[in-house]
Amino acid sequence: MVIQTKLSAKGQVVIPKDVRDRLGLRPGDALTIEMTPNGLRLRKARTRQAVPLAEGLRQLGRLRLYKGPPVSDDEMRGAVRTRAARPFR
Repeated sequence: MVIQTKLSAKGQVVIPKDVRDRLGLRPGDALTIEMTPNGLRLRKARTRQAVPLAEGLRQLGRLRLYKGPPVSDDEMRGAVRTRAARPFR
């Protein structure tokens, strides 16, 4: 999709309504501008949603996938060395 627009005297660019609708852009949304060798890339910025501390800790607790017994640092280092010595497939 190629759309042409103009730069205003104030340096503003109008994003056509059909493009805003298609991308779900709303007034006040943050955008990022990335300079590339071929020009500029404009994207909707990723925003993080704030959560209360207790909820954040609950979410982090769910990320723990290992359910076995505690493992020492030396045991972990040994396991990493053993795996690193094997060829990757």
